[in-house]
Amino acid sequence: MYNQELVKIKFSEDKIADKEFEACKFTQCDFSETDLSHFDFIDCQFIECNFSLAKLNATGIKDCTFEKCKLSGLDFSACNDFLFAFKVYECQMDYTSFNKKKLKQTRFEECNLKEADFTEADLTGSEFMNCNLDRTIFHRTNLEKTDFRSSYNYALDPDENRISKAKFSSEGLHGLLTKHNIIIEN
Repeated sequence: MYNQELVKIKFSEDKIADKEFEACKFTQCDFSETDLSHFDFIDCQFIECNFSLAKLNATGIKDCTFEKCKLSGLDFSACNDFLFAFKVYECQMDYTSFNKKKLKQTRFEECNLKEADFTEADLTGSEFMNCNLDRTIFHRTNLEKTDFRSSYNYALDPDENRISKAKFSSEGLHGLLTKHNIIIEN
């Protein structure tokens, strides 16, 4: 399907004939618990859509934008790596997994990423703008040149991650010292 606008479609109930969508706009669509394995989304825009617990085995997400979407519980690490790229704005992304994904220069803006897992991901040059990173896992993650200045509730170990030239605010420095169990007072 090419250059179509789809509004308020419940994909979990409808049989989906097309498995490739290019330059499509999805508004208030429900993909929750839908098996999107082997689908390709190329240059698509998703607005106020629900993807909670959808299956993404070998799913292609290529230069897509998600705005005000619910993306909770998704395993993005199962997605196709070829041209994998997206931007997210004001999305609910709790309990997502990006294990070993290449996410260079990815923009996360005003998102909740509680308990998300970025183990061994490459986030070089990415931006976390005003994001809640409560209990988010960064382990053996490449965070070089990543911008955390406006985000909060993160805790990451500089000894376990690559953080060269990453940007942090002075208020967020305690998130780099959590493992030392020290008390920082203003």
